[in-house]
Amino acid sequence: MRHLNDVDLNLLRVFQAIMEDRSLTLAAGRLGITQPAVSYALGRLRKLFDDALFVRTPEGMMPTQTAERIALPIGRALTAVRDALNETEPFDPATSDREFRLCMSDIGEQVFLPALCERLQTLAPRIKLASELVPVAMVVERMRMGQLDFAIGNLPTLKTTTRYTSLFHEQYACMTRKRDGLPADRISVEHFLAFSHVSITSTDSSHVAIEDTLASCGLNRHIALRVPHFTVVPQILRRTGWMVTLPEGVARALNHSQDFVIYPLPVEMPGVESTVHWHGAYDADAGNRWFRTFLFETLRR
Repeated sequence: MRHLNDVDLNLLRVFQAIMEDRSLTLAAGRLGITQPAVSYALGRLRKLFDDALFVRTPEGMMPTQTAERIALPIGRALTAVRDALNETEPFDPATSDREFRLCMSDIGEQVFLPALCERLQTLAPRIKLASELVPVAMVVERMRMGQLDFAIGNLPTLKTTTRYTSLFHEQYACMTRKRDGLPADRISVEHFLAFSHVSITSTDSSHVAIEDTLASCGLNRHIALRVPHFTVVPQILRRTGWMVTLPEGVARALNHSQDFVIYPLPVEMPGVESTVHWHGAYDADAGNRWFRTFLFETLRR
């Protein structure tokens, strides 16, 4: 029988950090302690649970079945403690050193992070940000456990399970490498269909609607490449002269070198919405309230 008197809250924080980072070094950095201190805490945890909990492998510190089983209740317990503290603790952005964890895509980082960091260094210079790519299916649970604060981007599947607000709507555009012989401002449907195309295939966004819309118009384009992310697209277009259809803001972010020409899409298509999502359990959290207002004010167009 294990007794609560035997449990140090900091041990549970170490457990959660190792569980998330799969590294004693990274866990130490996150917690602001030394790696030997993390190793010592892990030894105490192993004795407490009578289990190795984490096994060193080439891929990092991998959890045992026991660690996997206790991770969720430990995460919930730590979240409950943090919530209780935040209920009574005022939040001062000018002095807070709180870390906010954001989920966004690779291109979302390019579109959103520069503006957020620029404004944050003035308003709240001690606050820390951590951006990570979390599978959409895991976002709500990560939020509920206090491991993720906000998700930002084109995330229609999260609307039924989280609090959210719209940041902006934008239209789709098409982009290809600059070269002689291209139209100056617009392209026709025929010219659009004559290109080979790169298609973004993420099922978590509304970009898959592009194919449905074209099909409903009886239009069939040649898809030369399907990729799940936008980041590699500029390199592909530079070498091939293919075309990609993407939100206008994403096109501008990818065209910082001015190597490409961006056209309005020659086909009527619904626009794309960017939203910010958070868990309803944190509506009353003073820091969460401040940061989501900061997000709205910084990113809304």
